[in-house]
Formats: sequence, C-alpha cells, structure tokens
Amino acid sequence: MTALTQPWPLTEEQRAIVELCRDFAREEIRPRAREVDEADVVTPVDIWKKAAQVGITDFMLPAEVGGGGFTDVFTQCLVQEELCVGDLGIGNLVCSNGFFADPVLALGTPEQQKRWLTPLTGPGAPLTALATTEPGAGSDAASIRTTAVRAADGYRVNGQKAWISNGGAARFYVVFAKTDPAQRSTGVSAFFVEAGTPGLEVGEPMRKMGQRAIVCRELFFTDMFVPEENRLGAEGQGFLGLMRTFDISRTVLGAAAVGVARAAYEYARDYARTRVQFGKPIIEHQAVAFRLADMASRIEAARLLVLRTARAIDAGAQATGLAAMAKLTASETAMFCTWAAVQTLGGWGYSREYPVEQWMRDAKLEEIEEGTSDIMRMVIARHLP
Repeated sequence: MTALTQPWPLTEEQRAIVELCRDFAREEIRPRAREVDEADVVTPVDIWKKAAQVGITDFMLPAEVGGGGFTDVFTQCLVQEELCVGDLGIGNLVCSNGFFADPVLALGTPEQQKRWLTPLTGPGAPLTALATTEPGAGSDAASIRTTAVRAADGYRVNGQKAWISNGGAARFYVVFAKTDPAQRSTGVSAFFVEAGTPGLEVGEPMRKMGQRAIVCRELFFTDMFVPEENRLGAEGQGFLGLMRTFDISRTVLGAAAVGVARAAYEYARDYARTRVQFGKPIIEHQAVAFRLADMASRIEAARLLVLRTARAIDAGAQATGLAAMAKLTASETAMFCTWAAVQTLGGWGYSREYPVEQWMRDAKLEEIEEGTSDIMRMVIARHLP
C-alpha cells in the first residue's frame, strides 16, 4: 500500500508517523477488516489497544496534555488516509478521539483541556464520543431539541441522541444541548459528560450497512445532572465550537475517503494486471485502463483539495466552504472508486470473497456523516469565492 503522490515536503516527524500508520494499516488493520465487518456490532477493542500502545490514538492531542503533539490538521489528514487504506471503519475508529478533542480545544479552558484530554493519552486511552445528532436533527445541528435547563450549580439535561459513534463504548462524551430552546444556533451549549452519569441511558446497537467497526447507539437523557464546571465555553457558544469542529472533521473525513478510494484503486489495478480475458490482461483493455485512469485522477484531485483545506485551517483561515468542498469531492471520489473496483472485478467484485464490496458499503457513509452531500453543496453555495 503506497501513496500516489505527496505534493508537500514532510518533516522527519511527519514521515515517521505516516510510515508507522502505513505499517499498522498493513499489519494490524487490513488482516482483521473482514472479521470486524462480519462481527457487525462489536467494537474491535484489541486493535484500539494496539493502536494506543504505539501512539496512534493520541498523536493528534497537544503535547501539553501528554499527546503526540501533531495538532495540525495537515498531519492528521496524512495519518487518516494511511489508516483508512487498511480499513475505513477501523481507521476512523482509531482516530476518533481527535473528533472528541476538537470542541474541548476550541471551547475549553486550559484546566478543562488538561483534565479531560490527559486521560486520553498513553496505552490505556479510553474511547470517547461526540453527541450531536438526534432523530430529528442531523445535518441541521442548530435544530437539536435536547435541553439543558439551569439547576442548582449546574444543569438538568433531557432529550435523545441518535447515531452516536462509540456510544456505549465511550468513557467520555461531549453533549450538545439547548440552554435556550427559543434560539437556534445561539441557544446551543456543549457539556462534558462521563459514562455512568445518573440519567444517561444507552440504547441497543444500530445495525449499519458498513463501517461496522464503529458501533453506533442512541443516548437517552432523563434529568441528567451536569455540573456547571463541565460546560465548555459560555452558554450559547456550543454551536460555534461545533462549526469549528465540523471544519476540521469534514476535512479529516475527506482524507479518510481518499484512503478507501486509494485502497480500491490499488486493488483494482493489481487485479487488472493479473486477470486475463480475451487473451490478455484486462488492464490492456481500453475500457478498464480508462476506468483506472479516472480513479487515479480523481484520487489525486481529492487529495490535493483535502490537503489544501488542511493547510488553510492550520493557517487560521476561514475554511467552512473549502472543508465542505473537500468532504464532498473526496466522499464522491470514494464512492466512484469503490464502484469502479467492483466493476473491474466483475462478478468477483460482487462476492464477499473480495474486499471491494465491503469498501463500497463503507464508502457510502462518507457521503452522509458530518453533513450529507446535499448539505455540503448548500454550504459551498453559501461560501462561493
């Protein structure tokens, strides 16, 4: 598994983490991918622990809290792509604490960051989760209905969340709730919640088409008390933190989509070199060669857009439109490339004996999570250059 091109020079530290993740994807992730997919609703904790032992689960956390110090989005994208070449679901799982950390870093005080992020470092790092999506509020995060009502020294939280990645397996959650239900975005606040808090209940695993390494569940809040000191930022700042998180997470998920697209391309290319039809390898047939050319071209374009967006975010630029472009382009590239791999393998591509059918199922989620492709086009339209 090798990258197509690397358009920017890397530091020695970046090269080392990329090589570490490439090796981990080849040796630990890819060999287990089919088993995890067929297990369906079981988090592969053993792979998580191995990743934690070598520093992959906390590489993106600040050195000040004990993390690897690669807080730039550019490096996170490089890592995410390599891991997701091994398997999209497992790759996203292994880096999931970065998604939890983003709102803590965006909104939390230095004391909160140290208290809640330091436990995520080292070989015993727990899983975490973001609790935003609700049955009636997906891409439109400002319309959430979970409430956090003032109580003595804190808040009482009531409501429901759905499709929460790592739900039930996570030790810590960042929960988004309305402190002012009469408002939309300015009424949303963010709270740190520990698993086992009275009033927090976890639903049954939700059965998914793909990316089964990440188990999703519903969360139910019934008069759950959250101390005021567990609020991230001021009341009403949660949505701003969430939007900052979306800019980063959409870009990183774009890199994940590039990873699975690359896996599909490499597998189809190698298959086409050995599969003989009509007396010659099928890669010598124009239709197959042109399809592979389209795959390679789209992957390069998607990677360039993802990394350009990462550079913009790291430079402090307003990148909401770019992040939407990166996610849209990369996710649709992933769907095209996984489809094209299935098409290249023909009937074998449709068989579970080969990984490309799983990659096609896994890739679909990239067009849905963190904002559907339709929503991404709406965001882009609002931020046209």
